[in-house]
Amino acid sequence: MPIHDQSYRRYRGHRHLPGRAWTVVTWAGIKTMVKRRAFIGLLIFAWIPFIVRAVQIYIAANFPQATMLAPTAETFREYIDQQGVFVFFVTIYVGSGLIANDRRANALQIYLSKPLMRAEYIAGKLAILMAFLLGVTWVPGLLLLLLQVLFAGSFTFLRANLFLFPAITLASLVQVLVSSFTMLALSSLSNSSRYVAILYAGAVFFTQALYGVLMAITGSTAISWISFTANMAQVIDVIFRMKPRYDTPVAVSVLVIIGLIVVSSSVLERRVRGVEVVT
Repeated sequence: MPIHDQSYRRYRGHRHLPGRAWTVVTWAGIKTMVKRRAFIGLLIFAWIPFIVRAVQIYIAANFPQATMLAPTAETFREYIDQQGVFVFFVTIYVGSGLIANDRRANALQIYLSKPLMRAEYIAGKLAILMAFLLGVTWVPGLLLLLLQVLFAGSFTFLRANLFLFPAITLASLVQVLVSSFTMLALSSLSNSSRYVAILYAGAVFFTQALYGVLMAITGSTAISWISFTANMAQVIDVIFRMKPRYDTPVAVSVLVIIGLIVVSSSVLERRVRGVEVVT
């Protein structure tokens, strides 16, 4: 039997630049989710408010007597607010197992033993959840603005409310970033996606209930900073140039949101490791 030369040969494959590996994680995660019929049903259901608002805009543009349906800046603010419930369910469905399932299968050691940095792994997982959340907030929000221009046949409304483009974008990012970072941090704390889902739902409902109790006792909404969702609502109101619904200073709500993201990032930095470190 002939013996072939086994000496060193130069690698002839394509060498990818470092820092792009997170896209593989993201793409694999997105493909996994879109194969689930239940999740597709949830996404379709999340777009029903868009259809309702689109019909409203169409009627207002084509029937002058329907002045009560004419869109305003508040219409788009209300739409973002309505999508909050779908942001909650999509966050739980997609995000609860993003890291928890990898921890249960001991897949972190496999992921981080490859040419994949820890930051790339976190970014890839984060991008999966953010992509779907932006798909139920930012994308339909901008489409509604575009439909208003198309149905009206003029740029009058858009010129009068040009700030809506950055407002919809920034408001969506506030919802998406806070929800994504918080859920991903919780997912890194457990091996059970169900437990993570309960933790996230508990954090949302408990802080809101606690705020309700304190408001009933004090008679003031200045304590709204303690609520997970109230802080986002307060900041988004200001983004849309509307009067804040709570007495809490907007700067305090902004600091709470930034604090949530910073704490979540710190948790991810400590929990996402190739080898579990016991301290």
